[in-house]
Formats: sequence, C-alpha cells, structure tokens
Amino acid sequence: MRTFRDAKAMAKTLRQGLRERRIDLSHSDCLELVARQFGLADWNTLAAKIEPQPDGSVLRLPEGWIVSGSRSSDYEMGVDEAEEAALIRSRAGVEGDAERWNGFGTLMQAFLADGYAGRRIMLSASLKTAAVEGAATLWLRVDGAQGKVLNFDNMEARAADGVLRGTNGWTTRRIVLDVEAGAETINFGFYLRSTGSAWARDFELAEVGIEMTPTVGSRPERSRPVNLDFSKRLP
Repeated sequence: MRTFRDAKAMAKTLRQGLRERRIDLSHSDCLELVARQFGLADWNTLAAKIEPQPDGSVLRLPEGWIVSGSRSSDYEMGVDEAEEAALIRSRAGVEGDAERWNGFGTLMQAFLADGYAGRRIMLSASLKTAAVEGAATLWLRVDGAQGKVLNFDNMEARAADGVLRGTNGWTTRRIVLDVEAGAETINFGFYLRSTGSAWARDFELAEVGIEMTPTVGSRPERSRPVNLDFSKRLP
C-alpha cells in the first residue's frame, strides 16, 4: 500500500493514466489531486509531511531492547542522541490509512521473573511527546506458564497520571504490579499508538514494599457476571 512518501510517483502514474484518456494535466495539478486523496488541502501541506526528519538522523537500537508492536514497521525506533533518550516516531504516511493509524510500536525488554517471584515491583520512567494523536505510555506485564498473563498495566484505563497525548515535556510515570509465585517472565517497555513522537528515559525497575498500592489488580472483584440484560442503570 502506498503512503505519503509515494506522492510524486502516484502523481506521475495519474498523469500518465489521464494522458492515455486524452486528459492533459500538469504534474503539479496531479500532485494537488494526490494531496486531496490523502485528505489534505494542497500539495504544500503534503510536501511538509513527507520532508525528511530535520536532523536527517538514523536511529540506532539500544542494546538489550527489541522492537515489537502490532504495526512496528510504521515506526522508527532507536536512540535520539540529542535527547539522550529512546525515541519512537511514526513514519510519514501513517495518517492516510485508518488501520495503520490505530496500530502501535514498542521498544521492550523481557527477562526471567525468578528474582522477583512473590514480590511487588515498580516500573518508572520519564516520557516526552510531540504531536501524539493516540497515546504514548509505559507498560508492564507479568506472564506465567505458556505465556498466560498474570498481571498487566499500560495506563490506558487511568483517569489520572495515565497516557500522554499531544505535546508534553518530560513527565514521570509509574506502574506497580505484584509478581505472583508462578510468574515466569517480566516484560516492560514504552509504546506509541497512532502518530507522533514519543521519547523515554530514566527507566528503573525495582522491588517495592507493600505500602505501594498496585496500579492494577490481578483479579476482578466480582465472582460472577452481572446485568446481562442491561436493565440496571448507573445513577
């Protein structure tokens, strides 16, 4: 599927196709039409979106971290030397595709849970964002045998101190989870959902005391389903 970066090639193909039908449009006119196909006002707006990154840098992956996510190929990930932080930024063209717009990319680590089994841990880091349409956030997951999820928090459901949207300066976020006795792996990282840029630095994962309340409970409070016919309403 073509993206914003293919705009000039698309305009050339369009012009050739129209010429075969004896419709003569200039290359600039075809560029304007392509811009409208992406829902933009004009070619100048589209051109601004497909310009290379200002610093022209190529991001290099930090040692020990891996790339993952539902649409990881739609993002550039690595170390931003200027910020001394990890960076995830959406590639040009993601905005033009609804399926890709809803995807995410993450930089993550996974390690054996043996050293933390039966304990409570806290993940903390600082996040910074620019023009994030979806969300930028930390995440932490504890898995048991055969990949069974025992505990998970990505801050998406929080009413406060949750995910970041838009443009924000450096902001500290924390996740606290219990590592059950049967835990096998601990996975953590940060992700960018949809478009924009997200930076992360100062990661720390450590054992904490019981005075730190888990940010997500490991089990639901109810023992059975309720209100299956939707007859009861909230006040």
